[in-house]
Amino acid sequence: MTGRARVVAITLGIMAGVVALFVVTLWVVLRLSEGGGLPGGQKVAIVEIEGTIIDTSDVVRELREDLDNSAVRAVVVRINSPGGVVGPTQEVYGELRRLRKAGKPVVASLGAVAASGGYYIAAAANRIYANPGTLTGSIGVIMQLANVEGLFKKIGVDYVVVKAGAHKDIGNPSRPMTAEERRILQALLDDVHAQFIDAVADGRHLERRAVVAFADGRIFSGAQAKSLHMVDALGGLEDAVEGAAELAGLPPHPRVIQPRRRFSLYDLLRTQLDLRGLSGMTVPPPLLRMPLYLMD
Repeated sequence: MTGRARVVAITLGIMAGVVALFVVTLWVVLRLSEGGGLPGGQKVAIVEIEGTIIDTSDVVRELREDLDNSAVRAVVVRINSPGGVVGPTQEVYGELRRLRKAGKPVVASLGAVAASGGYYIAAAANRIYANPGTLTGSIGVIMQLANVEGLFKKIGVDYVVVKAGAHKDIGNPSRPMTAEERRILQALLDDVHAQFIDAVADGRHLERRAVVAFADGRIFSGAQAKSLHMVDALGGLEDAVEGAAELAGLPPHPRVIQPRRRFSLYDLLRTQLDLRGLSGMTVPPPLLRMPLYLMD
């Protein structure tokens, strides 16, 4: 090998070493930025639930990873949501119960709003923290249907429905609702409401009749909720993390795995609209094939 070739080989080796060092450093920085530190040690994971609960696949995946991660000893679920679709809400509730069954304590931290479906999820936790001014509760179900028959007639629109099944067009906005249809929808809402009440009674270790007394759709401040035993303590996210560490037998100020950030302009605008018009556990019109909602 000539002198020139030797210099080139040494230079390439140095460059390769620099690149490898950069990759390792970047990996370490990313690990630390997640709040989990380097591999090893026991941690508390924070999972965020923000805005309307519609698609919870990412949250469910994150919770299952925390379940399988032996380094995660407890989970804090930070909730800032007015509620959402029933099915996904119940999926998250179920995942939190699974964590508890596996011996990993779950603590809920309620943010500005954790109402209806947001509170449904919180009820799965071992312990719930809320700020004194947090808006929570709203244990109820609502369906809002529009009757635009008069408008259709005024603008000359003929709404035609072809169906197989007597109640396939239940919620049809072009005609008044029949008494039988109202009975069917009311039974549906009552069933979902009962599921909600049962989940709160079970999660909070309360008598069902005690939950029924305040499960009429009203919202509460965090301070009011504490007096009703809907939450355990008043405090913020840091208090919830310390509470999770205590339940898991970890020392104070535990290592924390920070929540994954899922941000988009659409989510921001949707969240702002949601928080502006607190509405209830909502059941949209079946005719529009919209899912069942738990919203505040």
